[in-house]
Amino acid sequence: MRFEELVKKISPKLKAIAHKLNGRFAYLGEEDLCQEALAHLWLDFQQGKLDDKTESYILQGCYFHLKNYLRKAGDKASLFSFEFMLNEEGEALDLQNILPLESAEPDYHSRFLIEQIRNDGLTKREKEVFEFSLEGLTTREIGLRLGISHVRVVKLKKKVKEKCKKYLDDPALI
Repeated sequence: MRFEELVKKISPKLKAIAHKLNGRFAYLGEEDLCQEALAHLWLDFQQGKLDDKTESYILQGCYFHLKNYLRKAGDKASLFSFEFMLNEEGEALDLQNILPLESAEPDYHSRFLIEQIRNDGLTKREKEVFEFSLEGLTTREIGLRLGISHVRVVKLKKKVKEKCKKYLDDPALI
């Protein structure tokens, strides 16, 4: 089978896999994940690793490759989205990876927002995770510093985001 035929055959399911994995990481989209999977498949195809494999086996391999890729890329990434606010020097403000702010508002607003969040309703552990996130530490680095698992850090970040969301949804609180 030619590579183009294989891609045409598995593309819908590959896009579904990318969609399933997409919600976990803000710095990679579905299209990025599909491209990574196709690059991986192309290398395997060139080496003859896909000659006697079933479609299901190939898709499962893509799924595991993407999960591993995201795990490795997530640990090393210090990326930010253009949706985040930038200061006058073009650097991302401290809210990266915590608050998905929609518009570029003045720097004083973001500092005030951070102070509001720090002083309102976060537990001690959530505040620690919030502060380390503002410093730009990865999830695993935060876990090591606090002596907790990275899974626990992810859960704490989720709680912080939920609590921060009220400030973004209701401008009267700011």
